[in-house]
Amino acid sequence: MRHRVISTALMSFFLSFLMSCWVTLINLGWSDAFLGQWMSAFRLAWPAAAAIAFCFGPFVQNATTYITQRIPR
Repeated sequence: MRHRVISTALMSFFLSFLMSCWVTLINLGWSDAFLGQWMSAFRLAWPAAAAIAFCFGPFVQNATTYITQRIPR
């Protein structure tokens, strides 16, 4: 369980950090307000991403196993 929690926290951190940067950049462009808007978006995104990753993580792992076992080598 500890491994799952740490893995979820790290993956959701990096994904929400980078995706919130990307979406903020696309929506606002580079400006003086960019960093503040990005960090605001990140603070909202990370908890949501962590909860979603934790809840759906086992399903995604099982689906990945299912798919990879059916792909011929």
